[in-house]
Amino acid sequence: MMLAPLAKATRLVLALALAATAATSLAASKTEIKLGNTVPYSGPASFYGLVGQATVAYFAKVNDEGGINGRKITVISLDDALQPPKTVEQVRKMVEQEEVDAVVNQVGTATASSVRKYLNEHKVPQLFVQSGSNNFQQPKDFRYSTSALMNYEFEARMYGQLILREKPNAKVAILYQNDDYGKDYLKGLKSGLGAASAKMLVSEITYEQTDPTLDSQLLTIKGSGADVVVLAAYSKQVSQSLKKMVDLNWKPLVYISHVSAQVQPTLALVGLENTVGVMTASVIKDPSDPSWHNDADYKAWLVWMGKYLPKADINNGSFASVYSTSAAITQVLKSAGDDLSRENILKQMTQLKDFAAPMLLPGITMSMSADNYNLFRKIQIMRFDGKRWVPQGKPVGE
Repeated sequence: MMLAPLAKATRLVLALALAATAATSLAASKTEIKLGNTVPYSGPASFYGLVGQATVAYFAKVNDEGGINGRKITVISLDDALQPPKTVEQVRKMVEQEEVDAVVNQVGTATASSVRKYLNEHKVPQLFVQSGSNNFQQPKDFRYSTSALMNYEFEARMYGQLILREKPNAKVAILYQNDDYGKDYLKGLKSGLGAASAKMLVSEITYEQTDPTLDSQLLTIKGSGADVVVLAAYSKQVSQSLKKMVDLNWKPLVYISHVSAQVQPTLALVGLENTVGVMTASVIKDPSDPSWHNDADYKAWLVWMGKYLPKADINNGSFASVYSTSAAITQVLKSAGDDLSRENILKQMTQLKDFAAPMLLPGITMSMSADNYNLFRKIQIMRFDGKRWVPQGKPVGE
């Protein structure tokens, strides 16, 4: 009596398995390439909603220029408020209903990590995640997930080595977001300081993204006697921290995460005169820096901003970063030719070699291989002089 229900269940399982197999082999249609994107258009990190806006705007430009390999690009950009449960919901919708060919320029370490396993199981490329976390540089375990930013751990290791070389007697503190993003910085800083870390690192303080202020954390760090502070934090929290230092009349040497190194608005909210000497690393030409204003890359970028994002802040370097990344995505898709299967899109991503994307700093290129997903092998250390970020020597790397 149980055979018929069992046979039905077996058929259902088989049908679902076949559907899943078909989903992994989907290729772009003859007329359209679908790209998915989740960003925080709302919530405390809504500043980074501009990544979605810029992604849509870049591919509007590509479409106006004829598309890619005869196909138009559709970007489906959805709000996840930088909340992982919402990210899961939106990404499932993009994959299972919209059948996107790839997820690109996704914002946030925790959010993108929440769908990493799902996307890899479904063999959907998760390309150029706007995170430098090691979570997206694991080609052996998560081959469909790649990063768009300089590696956080690598960046912090460069800071640690620089501090050790130039201020060997420093007392160092780190304020970091309590997630994989912040923990990568802590790991890198300790690696850069090496054996001296146990002595030099006097304070390790975390914060939650939802914390209304960071006053208590800054008071604790100041009380530790630190004279060098690393802020592994997003734009809002970096501005809050620097403001509090001003209020306390406390002037340690500060290193900030490159994701928050915008002159506008991050430093401007503090007062540029109060941020002289702040350090960071970069791979992107800062559009607020007049020294680039006769540069061919800048001129082309400015035309794009004027046409596709006319109300956006032309001094915000995040737009330049997304422009550069989106140009690399375009290069990957062009390289795929007529084979726009998800597998071939990933293959072209992992064959990117010394790509000089527009708006990259001199000496900086993008490269990736099947066994190394670190997109930037060199980074440029920068110091803020009250008006602009000034390169400190040549690009550094390992």
